[in-house]
Amino acid sequence: MLKELFELLRMLPALTPHVDIKRAIVDDNLLGKRTLATRRLTLQRLCELYALDPAVPLFRVLRRLWDIDRTGRPLLAFLAAYARDPLLRLTTEPVLAARPGSPVPTSALDSILVDRLRERLNPSVRNKVARNAASSWTQSGHLRGRRQKVRSKPVTTPACVAFAMLLGYVSGAHGRALLNTDWVRVLDLSYSELMTLVEAAKRQGLLDFKQLGDVVEVSFPQLLLPHEESLCHV
Repeated sequence: MLKELFELLRMLPALTPHVDIKRAIVDDNLLGKRTLATRRLTLQRLCELYALDPAVPLFRVLRRLWDIDRTGRPLLAFLAAYARDPLLRLTTEPVLAARPGSPVPTSALDSILVDRLRERLNPSVRNKVARNAASSWTQSGHLRGRRQKVRSKPVTTPACVAFAMLLGYVSGAHGRALLNTDWVRVLDLSYSELMTLVEAAKRQGLLDFKQLGDVVEVSFPQLLLPHEESLCHV
């Protein structure tokens, strides 16, 4: 759904309420879908992946970072979807374990779904999930190619690092643990690459980062509202 997200965020102001986003997609057909049923399905899928509601912190932060970082948009969108889609998260290992340039067939994603889900999805649905996941990993930059997917390295920016660390933060990770969450792992960075981008994110005001020996302190005063910050420490 990356193409639709690009178009939607290009056309609508940052603080557009959720009800107006829904109206723009379904009633005004902003995304140019052929039928009413397709418009409604598009809305449903976009809401599942990205929330599309500025009252939801994940979407509000995504939109802010989106507007200041054109280069990182594919990976920013992927991180939001990765946070909200448990089936996408299940396909992580076959992708990240592959060496750059090596093939990552859709069958590998299907196999991991079989292993994790057993018979909870019928084969046709499961295969569709695997194909959709392969498409998502391709749009993020982790894979490339149409028919034969091969491993590649995504383009990661300071905003992507800030978003990944924030997702870990609101999930309960703090201190040094924020450098090792699943979201940071998805960035596909070496430790030195990660720290370089953390420092860049700090300079851009996207996060506060302090390190003294093994003690690490991270906060997000420019991205989280005060009441959201307090909830992260309950």
